[in-house]
Amino acid sequence: MRLPSGVVTVLAVVLNSGVGLAASPPSRQAPSAPPPLPPGVSATLWRLSVPKGLEPTPERVALGEKLFREKRLSVDNTVACMTCHEPELGFTDGKPLSEGVKQQKVTRNSPTVLNALFNATQFWDGRAGTLEDQAKLPILNPREMGMPDADTVMKKVRGIPEYVTDFQAVFGREPTFDDLAVAIAAFERMQFSGDARFDRFIMGDSKALTASEKNGWALFNGKARCNSCHAGNAVSPLFSDQKFHNIGVAAHKQDFVTLARKGVQVVRTGDEKQIDELALNSEFSELGRFLVTQQENDVGSFKTPTLRNVGITGPYMHDGSLATLWDVMDHYNKGGVANPYLDGGMQRLGLTEPEIDDLVAFLFTLTDTKFDKLNKEQLTKQRARKNTRPERDTAIAMGKKGNLGDLAPNPDLSVKNPADLGIYGDVTPVTATKQR
Repeated sequence: MRLPSGVVTVLAVVLNSGVGLAASPPSRQAPSAPPPLPPGVSATLWRLSVPKGLEPTPERVALGEKLFREKRLSVDNTVACMTCHEPELGFTDGKPLSEGVKQQKVTRNSPTVLNALFNATQFWDGRAGTLEDQAKLPILNPREMGMPDADTVMKKVRGIPEYVTDFQAVFGREPTFDDLAVAIAAFERMQFSGDARFDRFIMGDSKALTASEKNGWALFNGKARCNSCHAGNAVSPLFSDQKFHNIGVAAHKQDFVTLARKGVQVVRTGDEKQIDELALNSEFSELGRFLVTQQENDVGSFKTPTLRNVGITGPYMHDGSLATLWDVMDHYNKGGVANPYLDGGMQRLGLTEPEIDDLVAFLFTLTDTKFDKLNKEQLTKQRARKNTRPERDTAIAMGKKGNLGDLAPNPDLSVKNPADLGIYGDVTPVTATKQR
C-alpha cells in the first residue's frame, strides 16, 4: 500500500496530541506519564481518560485485580466481575446473555472491559459516567452479584482479614465501597488494547492485510457505510462515535410505543440503581438509552460499541442476538428492522456475498495480536455457521422489496480506493506550531 504524503505525519500528530478525541475529557487531567502503550493507543488519549487522583498505581491495580476475581463480593460467593468478563476471552463471557447468582440471566450482553477506560460513558445505555460508578452497580444488582446494599458488601469485606490489610496498605484506611470501586477501576484502566494487524497496516506495512481484508477496509469506508458510526480516524480512534442509536435490533420483539409509555410511568427517580435494575431485570431493558434520558428519540437506542477486538467479543449487539459477524452484516445490509424510532442513517446497503466476506475478513484484523489464537478459533467457528444466516434478506438488501431508499453510486475503486488513503485520509497535517 502506498501511503499518500501527509498520512504518516497526521497519524503521528494525532497519536501524540489526541486531536479531536470523541470522549469528553474529564474535568481533572492526569499529569503522570502513561504506562507503555500499544501503537493504536495514544498517550494523550490515555491522559485525557484518567482523572487526576485516580491513576492506576501498581498497588491499586494489584488490589483491583484481586477484587475483580473475588467471588466473595457476591451474595452466595459464586460470581465475580471476572465471571462475565473473562480475561482469556477478551474480557467477555462469550454468551449471548450473562448469568449471575443462582444462574439468573440478565437481559444484556456482557461488553468487553478492553479499552473501557476510553468510553465517554459505561454500559450499553451509558447509565454510568465513570469506571468507578460502573464497578459498583453489578455488585448490587439482584441478578448479577446480588448484594443488597453497599453496607452489606463492606461488612463482608471487612470480615476478610487479608482485605483489611490490603486496603490499609493501599489507601491507608479500612475498606470502603468507594475505595473498592477505585481499585477495580484502576485494574480496568490497565486493560487497553491497540496492537492489531490493522495497526501495522495503517502504520505503513502494506503486507499486514490480505487483498480481501484491504477491500473490506475500502467497503467499510464506502459502500457499507460502517464508518458512519464506527469510523477509525482522528475523531474516532476506538471505531465508535460513542453515541447512541436505534438500529432496530430489538424492534422485532417489542412494541416500542407501548413499552415507552409504560417506561415513563415506571422510571420513578432515574437514579443509577433503579435504572440498572430496569436495564437488566425487566422488559424495559429494550428501551435502552431512554431509561437514562427519558427522551423519546432515545427509545431503543444503545451505545455504538468499539470494534477493536470485535472478532473475539461475540455474540453481538446489546442482547447478544447475533451470533456471527456475518449475521451483523446481514442485519445492516437489509437496513435493520423498521420501527418508529429507527436511526435515520439505517438503510439497505446492497452488499453482495463476496463484499460481506471481505468486510468480515477486515473486522477480524482489528483484534489485538495477543489474542491471535482466539481470533483464529472464532473466525473458524463463525465461518462454519456462514450458511446459517437468520438475518439475511437479500431481496430487501438489493432493493427488490421494501422501501428503504436507493443507494448512492458505488465508488470506482480503480480511481480512489479508501484502503490506499490511510486511516486519516489525504489531508494536510496541523503542525504543533500552527496549533498554538
